[in-house]
This record gives sequence, structure tokens and C-alpha cells, in this order.
Amino acid sequence: MQDVHFETVWFSGRVQGVGFRYSTVQVAKEFDVCGTVRNLADGRVELQVEGAPAEVRAMVAAVEERMHGYIRKVERSTPVRRAAQFQGFVIR
Repeated sequence: MQDVHFETVWFSGRVQGVGFRYSTVQVAKEFDVCGTVRNLADGRVELQVEGAPAEVRAMVAAVEERMHGYIRKVERSTPVRRAAQFQGFVIR
């Protein structure tokens, strides 16, 4: 199994109850990435995404662009290389 670039990204602002997760899944279909998106109890949305580094960066940028009016802050984990763990892209 080939290693992939993996990141966790947290979005805060008005990101729950506005179709953020659905929009993220739609954006993900435009890129060669896999992962999950979910609401957190603290009001943030967590995105876990893996793929080629350029694809991951472009996908996250596209989410930020599409949902810019709702996002107040974006936090990113340190990217890591790891074995692929996701198939497809789903809401959790």
C-alpha cells in the first residue's frame, strides 16, 4: 500500500447547520482525495483528508473558498505521510 499525505483541518466560525459538511463532500469529488468530515461538539468542523500533497492542499483551499463567508478560523495539523486509511469521502 502506498503512503499518502494526510492532514487534519479544523474550521471554526458559523460552520455547523449551514451545509458545510455536504459542501465539503461535493468539493472533495473534484479532487483525488479520500477522507471524512464531521461536526465536533465544540462547534467546529473537522476535516481529515489524504492523497497527493498538491491534491490535499488544493481541496482544502477549495473548501475555504466555497465556504469563506462562514469560516472565521482554519487550523491545520502538521502533515504526515502514512499508509492510506480511507476509501472515498464521507460525512461522519
